[in-house]
Formats: sequence, structure tokens, C-alpha cells
Amino acid sequence: MAQVDTERFLKDLNELRKIGEFKTGVHRPTFSAEDMESRRWLMDRMREVGLEPSMDGIGNVFGRHPGPGPHLLVGSHIESQNQAGWLDGALGVMAGVALARAGLPVDVVAFADEEGHYGSFIGSRSLLGILEDSEIDSLKNRYHGKPLREALREAGLEGLPRPKLDPSRYKGFFEMHIEQGTQLESQGLRAGVVTGIVAIWQFRLTIEGMQDHAGGTTMAERRDAGLTAVRLLSRVDREFPLLCGPRTVWTCGRIALEPGAPSIIPGRAEVLFQFRDIDVPTLERLEECLTRIVQEMNRTERTTTTLEAMSRSKPALCDPAMQAALADAATKHANGQWQHMPSGAGHDAQYMARIMPASMLFTPSINGISHHWAEDTKEEDLALNIRIMADAAEAYLRG
Repeated sequence: MAQVDTERFLKDLNELRKIGEFKTGVHRPTFSAEDMESRRWLMDRMREVGLEPSMDGIGNVFGRHPGPGPHLLVGSHIESQNQAGWLDGALGVMAGVALARAGLPVDVVAFADEEGHYGSFIGSRSLLGILEDSEIDSLKNRYHGKPLREALREAGLEGLPRPKLDPSRYKGFFEMHIEQGTQLESQGLRAGVVTGIVAIWQFRLTIEGMQDHAGGTTMAERRDAGLTAVRLLSRVDREFPLLCGPRTVWTCGRIALEPGAPSIIPGRAEVLFQFRDIDVPTLERLEECLTRIVQEMNRTERTTTTLEAMSRSKPALCDPAMQAALADAATKHANGQWQHMPSGAGHDAQYMARIMPASMLFTPSINGISHHWAEDTKEEDLALNIRIMADAAEAYLRG
């Protein structure tokens, strides 16, 4: 059996967290000086374990195993959200390095910009060959507006090739990640074998009313787009629980009122709304419900609401054989302390699942915190899960 060096694994993770250190977390936004320093640091670690490192024209760092296959691909990302946690992404990349150090035939990848500072999964999509140059030309940083082309030039990546992955090289893709929720910790569990990654269906609701004076317009006369938005979301919150699955979630991420002044009745409201589930029929029921609510409110309100579907992603189901290998290893190392569970967040694994078998392993998140500098996981749980993944990877390669 492969002997994984858990002490060195934890040492690497703690060394990486010093790059862009922010309180107990990190601040390594994509293509920042800290992010590029961490990518060069990672390439050095890859060399140490016998991998052949390279960085492509979108910032993906790739460590290629020089020996014969069959091979596995293992990884995640190492840039962070702003002022965020030290494990989100980094855990999966350093797990790959640990497996390579243990002698397993793995290639290790750190995908660029999983966190979406410039776009949606641009690193993993580039490796699949579905990131066009025209899209790169159009993308800008969502926080400060810097064009992606400018960021690539400043990072020294301009003009570098963007090769596609060859899926025939791999038997499958493994990604270790923190749960980013409370399901494991709340049940006293130490590992989660992921069944699939949820689909995210996103919508824009535009409500047209009548802008008017807040003092001179009686309540009976008003066509208040803001109040319609509140009433619509209240109905969603009443009716969705009758149709949802056990892990369905829904979120109103933005309500924008125009003109947005305290003494003016809002004449227009824009609502950005999403729901997530791993089951497509559940997603379809929820969209039907949302459509019906809009239709009914257009008959009863003095405003008009338009529903626009912005995106409907597909759930990515994890490979059954890889799940079985992880489950067997979890039973060996944490019998009675693990469970099968879906991922409520998006991950690079959902793109790898399009071209090869893919799977994920979750570690607990203390208090469920993620995308915040207080994000953390017990070191004994990190060590436990790297042993689970090493045993699962070795067994799956033999199978």
C-alpha cells in the first residue's frame, strides 16, 4: 500500500498559507503577485516529488508524472477569494502532491481562477478546449475591472500555449476539498464521499412599476416595484419547501431598486435569484413553480414582472467505481464516521467529469465557515482524509 507522508502534507499546506497570509487565512486573488508566487512555489514542490511542472497561458499549473500509466489526475486550485480561507482549493492541490510523493502515478493540476475573479472556471474550461480567445478578450476582473488580457500580460503569461488535456491518459480525476458547510461536523463525521455536484439554475426577475413621489402618492395609487419584489420572494419561500429535495437551496443574491432614493417609490426592481440541486426533476419543478408565481402575481399586482433564465447548468454525477473506492477506504480509516453526500458548491471536478470519471472527497469545515479568513479544518481530519484518498486512488488504479 502507498505510504502517504501526512506530516509533510500538513507542512506543505501550512507553508503555502504563508503566501498572501491574511489573519488566519489568505488573500491570493487570481493573477495577483501573491497568486503568481504561490504558483511558482507549487512548481518547486512538484519538482521535488518527481513531477515535470509547467504553467500554461491561462495560469494552470500542471505537474506531469514521467512514468508509465495508468495515470490519475488530482488537483483543485490555489488562488483564493478575497481575504478568504487557507484550505479552499489548496487542500486538493497539495493532496495531489502528497499522492505523487507517495509514489502513485498521478498528474497534479492547479486550475486557474476557479474562484471566478475574471470568469467562470476559465482554467478547467481552457484545459477542455471550451474557452475561446474571444471570451478571454472580453473578460474583466469583477472587483476592479482590469481586463483579463492585461492581467495575463502582467503575470508573464501572455503568448504561452493553452494545451488541451488528453483524457485517454487518465483513469479518473480525484479532488479533495473542504465541505464548506456544516453537514459533516454537525453529525460528528470526519469524511464525506461526494455523490455529485449540484446544478445551479440562475434567473433575473425584472419588475416594472411606476416611479413616483413617496409623500404625494397614496398607497392605493402606488405601483411599487420594490414591494412586488418582496412579496414575490416571500411566496417563493412559502412554496419552494413543498417541492424541494432534502438538500435543495435557493438564494436571492441581489435586489436593485431604481432610482434607489428614500423619498421615491421604486419604479423598477431587478432580482437575481438562483436555486441548486443535484436532481434535474426537482430543478424543473422549482422553475415551474417560479414561473407560476410570476404569472399569478402579474394578474394581482399593479406591476409587471418578467422572468429571464440566465443559466441552467447540469449536475455532475461522481463516478460509481471511484465513489466505491473512496467508500471502502473511508470505512477502513473512519468506520462509522463518514457519509455519502452531494456537493452544494461548484468545483473544477464538474468540468473534469465531462471528459473522464471524476470524484470528490470532503473534509469537515469547522463551524461550516468558508470564503472567510476564519475557515479551518482540524489537522487530524486533514491527515485522515489524505490517507483515505491515497488508499482509494491506489485501489481504483488496481481495479
